[in-house]
Amino acid sequence: MSRPAIVLAMEPSRTEHVLPEGLLQRLDTVGHLLDSKPLQHFNDERARRLLAEAEILITGWGAPYVGPDIPAAATHLRLIVHAAGTVKGVIDDSIFEAGIVVSHSAEANAVPVAEFTLAAIIFAGKRAFRFRDLYVADRNRDRTYPMQREAIGNYGRIVGIVGASRIGRRVIELLKPFGYRLLLFDPMLDAAEVAGLGAEKVDLDELMRRADIVSLHAPSLPSTRHMIDARRLSLMKEGATLINTARGILVDEVALLSQLKTGRIDAVIDVTDPEIPDPGSVFYDLPNVFLTPHIAGAIGLERARLGEMAVDEVERFMIGRPLLYQIHQANLENIA
Repeated sequence: MSRPAIVLAMEPSRTEHVLPEGLLQRLDTVGHLLDSKPLQHFNDERARRLLAEAEILITGWGAPYVGPDIPAAATHLRLIVHAAGTVKGVIDDSIFEAGIVVSHSAEANAVPVAEFTLAAIIFAGKRAFRFRDLYVADRNRDRTYPMQREAIGNYGRIVGIVGASRIGRRVIELLKPFGYRLLLFDPMLDAAEVAGLGAEKVDLDELMRRADIVSLHAPSLPSTRHMIDARRLSLMKEGATLINTARGILVDEVALLSQLKTGRIDAVIDVTDPEIPDPGSVFYDLPNVFLTPHIAGAIGLERARLGEMAVDEVERFMIGRPLLYQIHQANLENIA
């Protein structure tokens, strides 16, 4: 069997560590890597030459849009593997209609998000950020000692998971060794399926009322836009924490900031809408907000998992084994 021609398309500055030298060597063993330098455009002479030979295309963050012109430009193309998370906004529907197989590495990106969420839940339960701020401000323990007698900590706390996505399920699995009580809202699952995951099925309003910590893992869809609105935020307990590592669009941020300004609830926010808040946003200044710049997903060395998963899929494809992470056109509507 001849080795298939493989082409890369991604932004090098955004995908460092995704395909380190060892993975590039693996790719060149499975197939013929035409050029280790990724394409950043599909409309120049180099791109036209490589695409004309390509049988497998590996994309990543910053890849040019794989649009309806690609099947004509890459007539031998059989497989696209996205070595990143969502393919939305990267791969056009016409690619599926052309019969090109599509897979992705979103499962690999789910691992660090779930780990980040676990850490956020544990810190939220311990009120770690408020302890830190008081301790640093006072440089004594006059106010932190009394806080330790409050009804805080992680034993027996109620955690509400919004969305049994791949990340939501991983978070549930990671939480099992701890003494949490788990609530799950996901309209796609029945009570027996939720119980099988180790949680209690509830509607979203009940979850918002009962949970000490609410963690969002729903996809960004028209139906989920601002699903966490002013009314639902008002249902949260005094001292509860909202964690968002999913999509900023899930939350009505005007309503969230209104609640946060009162000090009634806390928030751990890794994603916002827009992606970077305005420089004057109070997200940066509120003491009850722990704000991070979209780092829950794969960063640094964690990105190697994305490349490993992509190369594994290429190997499976070449020996005729079923792909583990293939995406079908019918799935696109409900994936993140």
